[in-house]
Amino acid sequence: MAAAENGGSNDAGQRGVEAVERAFRILACFDEGELTLTLAELARRTGLYKSTILRLCVSLERYGYIARQPDGRYRLGATVWRLGARYRQNFTAADLIRPELRRLAETIGETASFYVRDGDSRVCLYRHEPDRAIRHHIVEGARMPLTAGAASHLLLAWTEDDPRYREIRRVGHAVSLGERDSDIAAIAVPVFSPDGNLRGALAISGLITRFDDARRETVLVALKESAERIGRQKTVS
Repeated sequence: MAAAENGGSNDAGQRGVEAVERAFRILACFDEGELTLTLAELARRTGLYKSTILRLCVSLERYGYIARQPDGRYRLGATVWRLGARYRQNFTAADLIRPELRRLAETIGETASFYVRDGDSRVCLYRHEPDRAIRHHIVEGARMPLTAGAASHLLLAWTEDDPRYREIRRVGHAVSLGERDSDIAAIAVPVFSPDGNLRGALAISGLITRFDDARRETVLVALKESAERIGRQKTVS
């Protein structure tokens, strides 16, 4: 029995654990911006039976990943916040990047964000939003696939040897116009450490109607200036 367990096929190890993956599907439902979700909403988004979700949520609640409110709605628990804080501690550039995001958001009047690649996703590590009613809202810690968006293309251009992204590397920036959301445009530039390693993507995003050619050029200049200031700091990790 022990020999069979230790000598199992690689396929078995790669399949993972179905119950764990289902639990992660529940947690991933909160990526779309809502702070709380009903059982019905979780069922619709995951495609799981409500009875299955209820059983999984018992375990998620036990370890602090999910919290159930008095009205029956679910929200993320404190463990998620704690792990997110630990994750961000791996990047010591926060004190350098946040002031630049604030400067960009206040100067340009659009949302400024800093993304890093994590496997097949990009994570919004830091962001600063402008003081205006209509803006592109992004939550720190939000995870998005690398299939669309200026920051996604930018990160792929510097981490993959793919001919599709050679032009991005040549010009030094990526532009997305209505790609992930038909109402949203974004521009992203790379941020490097002093030794030339890519640390992430600095991006500005907002309503596509505010990103005409002249505006895009203004945004690009501001982004590159910020990226250069960050890159000159030796403490970027």
